[in-house]
Amino acid sequence: MIIRKQRRSDPLSSEITPYSVYKKRREFMAQAGAVTLAAAAFPAQALVTRDDAAPGAPQWLARQVLQAQETAFGKDEKPAPYSTITQYNNFYEFGYNKTDPYRHSGSLKTDPWSVRVEGECEVQGDYSLDDLLKGMALEERIYRLRCVEAWSMVIPWVGFQLSQLLKRFKPLSSAKYVEFVTLNDPEQMPEQKSRFSTIDWPYREGLRMDEAMNPLTIMAVGLYGEVLPNQNGAPLRLVVPWKYGFKSIKSIVAIRFRETMPRTTWNELAPQEYGFYANVNPQVDHPRWSQASERRLPSGLFSPNRIDTRMFNGYEEEVASLYQGMDLRKQY
Repeated sequence: MIIRKQRRSDPLSSEITPYSVYKKRREFMAQAGAVTLAAAAFPAQALVTRDDAAPGAPQWLARQVLQAQETAFGKDEKPAPYSTITQYNNFYEFGYNKTDPYRHSGSLKTDPWSVRVEGECEVQGDYSLDDLLKGMALEERIYRLRCVEAWSMVIPWVGFQLSQLLKRFKPLSSAKYVEFVTLNDPEQMPEQKSRFSTIDWPYREGLRMDEAMNPLTIMAVGLYGEVLPNQNGAPLRLVVPWKYGFKSIKSIVAIRFRETMPRTTWNELAPQEYGFYANVNPQVDHPRWSQASERRLPSGLFSPNRIDTRMFNGYEEEVASLYQGMDLRKQY
């Protein structure tokens, strides 16, 4: 079976068919051996079915993403259309408008890609993306993404539990936090060389060790059954569904095990607005945005699709115990 490469103007299957139909189609393709046939007959990009889905992504990754296993996560949720997920983003390395990452990230080179692992761990070094994914069973998890700007969407990620990766590096008992760092390459990420940027590049984020090891926390390498697009953080991004979206750092090139709380970009830039924990909390407003409700995308002027925000973005049962005894109004 030949997987036709779509043009930007073509309608997306996820927009013209229900998600369940899209899923059945993808399962049939995988079971029919479409991946194997395509890999044998076509070059590396043949398995990527959209022009904007990580141009230049390696064939092995596209194949692995397509074969990801379904899970029960988010089965009651309706994912946003592919176009909404990929064309409405915050990725300030490529601009400050929501469509800038889609328009300006096409030149980002994600193959080859390596991640440095260091700090309070026994196993350290530089690892290729292929090395990191070896032995990882990829899963599709449908998660809610909640931005601190009071909008949200539902995304069918493809990835693996972060805990599986971290255990490989044998963290020491002194490792209390994990720090993540985004690529710093002004030639590929134009806003990093802007004289008007207030951000101290590279972008940095962090988690407490127990947060990083929680089963909900994943590293994503794809969405909608395809390789992660550049504008969504290719080739490797963090996804922490109970926290505001800025915690889910993109295009990761370094992982550091730390004894002390790491500096994080937004907390350092505006500590009164962005806390280290950044848990979704409808009872604690941002100075510029009420967090009591959110605009679920897609939405429009006459159909705002506004819904109530849930504590921990609806994942309270899985993560509330992590913060037992903490004052979440002060430790936000």
